[in-house]
Amino acid sequence: MTNLSNSEIWAAVHFERQALIEDLSRLEPDKWRTPSSCPGWDVHDVLAHLVDSAKTTRLGFVRRMVAAGFDFDRDNAVGITREKAANSDDTLNAFQEVCSHTATPPAALATRLVEVFIHGEDIRRPLKIRRNYPPAYVSRALAYQVKTSVKMGGGKEEAHGLRLIATDTSFEHGDGPEVHGPAIVLLLAVSGRPVEAEELTGPGARNFVTTPSEES
Repeated sequence: MTNLSNSEIWAAVHFERQALIEDLSRLEPDKWRTPSSCPGWDVHDVLAHLVDSAKTTRLGFVRRMVAAGFDFDRDNAVGITREKAANSDDTLNAFQEVCSHTATPPAALATRLVEVFIHGEDIRRPLKIRRNYPPAYVSRALAYQVKTSVKMGGGKEEAHGLRLIATDTSFEHGDGPEVHGPAIVLLLAVSGRPVEAEELTGPGARNFVTTPSEES
């Protein structure tokens, strides 16, 4: 796994935010209501969440969690309601305004990579928009996820008992039945997102592959 400086991570986050803005600027109005890969949220909701997250400071996060009774889902719902404009163009403009922000909650900076990659795919996959993410940066996000509990937004338990091997960068983790695939697909899989059968191979792949009827 490539070691990345804070400045490199932020540069990647800002680049990915801008790329998402460019993709969504061409979106037809009715497509904003498309259900995302994040259960219960449509495309517009995910973007509003990204606006809210980009504004969140360390102190602000603590205050918000206290107000939400330390319920992450409740806090996210409040943030989406606050940042989701009636017009999707206004939400997109708001995201453009915070695109270069470097505010972050009290967590490892790698969570910002996790966020832009996973939520980027939460939006793009249902819309059939393809993007090639930089594998070295995705592997940094993946390394964080497999060491972080699901309760904290990670994927440690999902990866337990498996050996994950990225096919597009130097990333290997764990012991057990092997799962081979691009780093972005492994990241989505351990983060509880649906992936297609052909995207992963190896005897452990069946632990992650879902069909549309199995998605929640």
